[in-house]
Amino acid sequence: MKSRNSYIKEAQQIIVSLGLPRAQQNERSALSLLALLNLTPGKSWADADAPLMGITPIMDWVREHYKKDYAPNTRETVRRQTMHQFCDAGITVYNPDQPDRPVNSPKAVYQIEHSALALLRTFNTTSWHDNLTEYLAKRESLVERYANVREQNSVPVEIIPGRKLSLSPGEHSELIREIIENFAPRFAPGSVLVYAGDTGHKWGYFDAVLLSDLGVDVDVHGKMPDVVLYYKGKNWLLLVESVTSHGPVDGKRHDELKALFVNSKAGLVYVTAFPNRAVMSRYLGEIAWESEVWVADAPSHLIHFNGERFLGPYCEVVKK
Repeated sequence: MKSRNSYIKEAQQIIVSLGLPRAQQNERSALSLLALLNLTPGKSWADADAPLMGITPIMDWVREHYKKDYAPNTRETVRRQTMHQFCDAGITVYNPDQPDRPVNSPKAVYQIEHSALALLRTFNTTSWHDNLTEYLAKRESLVERYANVREQNSVPVEIIPGRKLSLSPGEHSELIREIIENFAPRFAPGSVLVYAGDTGHKWGYFDAVLLSDLGVDVDVHGKMPDVVLYYKGKNWLLLVESVTSHGPVDGKRHDELKALFVNSKAGLVYVTAFPNRAVMSRYLGEIAWESEVWVADAPSHLIHFNGERFLGPYCEVVKK
């Protein structure tokens, strides 16, 4: 019987053969591939299977069958540094059972793409090289096809007339679209989108040059609000949190954003957006004073939480 290390090395050889970057040619990615194939020690590659698996089940499977125990905080590394690249290369399919499932859903799953599965079942056989050549010749069209499926299920957001941004599917992205397309024209007419987060990629849209011109250079690890709008007519930066399940601008978040944008040449306005009043009602006790609340199903109304002015910054703009 082959050792566990032999399976890991063979999986790494396959990853190299499939042309994935060096950053994915490691043990973590090899073990993830073995999990997606349910290739436990003792099986041959011809026995490879294609179960639907989420990130935590992948890590649990690796721990059980290959005695590699990854810490819980490794979950994001597996997702962002292995599974994203597997999907981009067409090796795996994301949520094949429900393509429009939100990116941050706990039910998100991956599955080996059927053509890749057929190829990998021939590893260590005389037909492997010919099958690999044929697979690689067709893979670009496969990648394009699955990319089209993801694009069809994405959330289109119009930044300016004729220019659209695509965000990952889900309620969070739907609310971000409402903020950009309905909140901004009503309460910050003529404003420019500076940043829009994406649950799938974090930096969905980011005009770093414009933000820098306004005095703010944000570290990529900084916890940005979901939407940043620059209202040039009043020289305001609107910092908007999109709340579908958690995360209003409470006192703690208010202080975080104030520190993150401390050098802004524009005045800061803090806004929490909710899809409806039912969701808003769950967070009324948490919302920070001197901030605004907007509800997407009543788009022409804005709720102001105390202070001497309605929709406006509360401190003098930093002089440069």
